Amino acid sequence: MNLKPLADRVVLKRTEAEEKTKGGIILTSAAQEKPEVYEVIVVGPGGMVDGNEVKMEVKAGDKVIAGKYSGTNVKLDGEEYTIVRQSDILAIVE
Repeated sequence: MNLKPLADRVVLKRTEAEEKTKGGIILTSAAQEKPEVYEVIVVGPGGMVDGNEVKMEVKAGDKVIAGKYSGTNVKLDGEEYTIVRQSDILAIVE
């Protein structure tokens, strides 16, 4: 089953938490911070949203930072995804 977002929606997948600190200490899963960095999986077509023209700025494969409590969480085929509006994406990580 595939997700096809509508309008200005973007499907994101959370990136994996780091298992080691920069100093080389291995962290248990309970001690690992959940990052707010996501990978863009698929992007909607954009177009007219609430009377305004929306041009999609992100593309599949981009790493982005999204608002902590934004979007809707969806579980599909054992994978967890978050669907957000493009305006809920705060930055693209380069």
